Amino acid sequence: MRVLGADLGGHFIKAALVEGGAVAARETVPTPESRSPADVIAAVAALASRLDPERSVKALGVGFPGMLDSRREKVLQAPNFPLMVGYPFRSALAQACGREVALENDAHCPALGEWAFGAAKDLTDFVLLTLGTGIGGAIVSGGRLVTGAYGKAGELGHLAVAGDAPCGCGALGHAEALFGADALGRAFSEAGIEGDLPELWLRRGEPRLAPLWEKALDALARLIASVSHALDPQAVILGGGLSRGLGLVETLRPLVLRYTAPPFRETFDLRLAALGDDAALLGSALGFALGSDLEFDQLCT
Repeated sequence: MRVLGADLGGHFIKAALVEGGAVAARETVPTPESRSPADVIAAVAALASRLDPERSVKALGVGFPGMLDSRREKVLQAPNFPLMVGYPFRSALAQACGREVALENDAHCPALGEWAFGAAKDLTDFVLLTLGTGIGGAIVSGGRLVTGAYGKAGELGHLAVAGDAPCGCGALGHAEALFGADALGRAFSEAGIEGDLPELWLRRGEPRLAPLWEKALDALARLIASVSHALDPQAVILGGGLSRGLGLVETLRPLVLRYTAPPFRETFDLRLAALGDDAALLGSALGFALGSDLEFDQLCT
């Protein structure tokens, strides 16, 4: 089956035509500076038209960076798209595109992609953490994506494992208050340390850098151990831009085990996502299955 998928980000909007479980074509545009509903909808509709000018593809799945209502119709919270809060984004986008639209949390989308084609293939119970601007999360349990009673399950970056550090959401002590591109950028800037995060990661053993990285990694390790105890997954999978730091898994594993009860250590599996940026695009297309009468397997072939 052919499906369009789109991944909305604070800086870029990516879209793809997905066919036979692979990205057949892709387009990327800058996110409109206004980040208003009208401008974002126009940008997504234009991408869909470029990828499918004949309008033969009737399905569009969209990954959105924020908390969604249980019906996947409205946005409840979106730090990068504040004008979207309360807006009926799904139905407005469907009307503008002339296609059936399914909306899903953007951290769930990479999990769907990895589940169907990547590091989680053949797993029935796993957790995916996306390490990027903040920390996104997705939970698959018993072969089902867990969305919770009100549609907000999986916000694992907001688990309180970081003391009283202020989080961007307005609460205290959340993991992404210490580990995430925004939090790390602030920490290094306040310490008078310049450089992009990939470079600073490679220099993490330097005396000025080591304490800052140790604090951030400790928060992430506590998060992973807590998730492992709560959910008993077959694997915890790390995705997102920050997951690509050389040696991250090897550095994290002993830190996580320090906080892990002995029975859980025997089955603990920490691995990297396999699909890179394609995971979100494939997953947003697969996310259409969650809001339609189609079965998940129909979109994987």
